[in-house]
Amino acid sequence: MAALELSAGVVEYEDTGGDGPVVVLLHGVAMDGTLWRNVVADLRADHRCLVPTLPLGGHRRPMRPDADLSVLGVARLVAEFLEALDLTGVTLVMNDWGGAQALVADGRDQRIGKLVITSCEAFDNFPPGLPGRNLHTSAALPGGLRLAFGLLKLKPMRRLPVTWGWMTRRPVPDAVMDGWFRPLWTSKEIRRDLRKYVLGVPPKAELLRWAESLRTFDRPALVAWAAEDKVMPPDHGRRLAALLPQGRLVEIADSRTLIPEDQPERLAGHIREFLGKAGTTPSGDGTTGA
Repeated sequence: MAALELSAGVVEYEDTGGDGPVVVLLHGVAMDGTLWRNVVADLRADHRCLVPTLPLGGHRRPMRPDADLSVLGVARLVAEFLEALDLTGVTLVMNDWGGAQALVADGRDQRIGKLVITSCEAFDNFPPGLPGRNLHTSAALPGGLRLAFGLLKLKPMRRLPVTWGWMTRRPVPDAVMDGWFRPLWTSKEIRRDLRKYVLGVPPKAELLRWAESLRTFDRPALVAWAAEDKVMPPDHGRRLAALLPQGRLVEIADSRTLIPEDQPERLAGHIREFLGKAGTTPSGDGTTGA
């Protein structure tokens, strides 16, 4: 695991290396880069995959106490990550986290050559759905995050709709989830960082302005959405694809929000096809232009 000193603190990341096209993969709240383990296993043979662990609760090193970890602050941190590694023309891929809209609206998308948006926060769905609202309530209460994530040590709690039950069709392996949650179980500073993000959502009008800014992203874009998503409305995927001038939509069957967990092979296949590394669309999914 490599590490990079950025303005907010140290960000750890995986770098598969190699001379292939650069793909940067981003995860959501209370996760780390292992969300992408199965997709990276497919892509790494002929792509350079970089997977940073964002300061969204699954990170192991606390950020500086004065770090801006609002939605916009984390988006700026992603831009800083790309700049620090001097990456240009990257394919930026994200799941669950909706920071692409903030990156574009803030004018920090110059290093992005192609964009892949999979089921994620969009429009005014911040925090997203039932689990997002539950997390926001916990973050607003003293000791709320410690209690909420402490309950997730009990494995049956992980499949409730208000926690992670609606995020995947099939349970995420317990060992993987233990790794995601352990920093929140053990560090009050990590809980502080997550609280900043969850409570750092701008007003609805600003969120909608961010989404509208995608009309200015004039490079290739793929929107891959879970057809059975209960947290990120499938209609949001269609609307995002329509906003993007070169947007293309694919709906992935038999999956909920965390497509890299439910359908990693199909998602990797769509990314490959989008990047010109394969000639056919994976079977079982519908693809349309914007």
